[in-house]
Amino acid sequence: MAEEKTNAALIEFIAKGIVSDTGAVKVNVLDDGGLLELETADDDRGRVIGRQGRVAKAMRSVLGASRRGRDVRLDIVD
Repeated sequence: MAEEKTNAALIEFIAKGIVSDTGAVKVNVLDDGGLLELETADDDRGRVIGRQGRVAKAMRSVLGASRRGRDVRLDIVD
């Protein structure tokens, strides 16, 4: 349980550093910690995804490097 909260806090921290509306950043933990859904303001979604998905891919790489033996997915929701 603590690992899921740590992963969610990590993604939230990274996303808040990228977006302009930090109040709209929300990370939902689903699938017993196996899936993280990142919600942002509509105007900031492009910043979180990045050109050709580079920012999203980098966030997924950081998330994958921080896990301990468990697959965690990151989805950016509309």
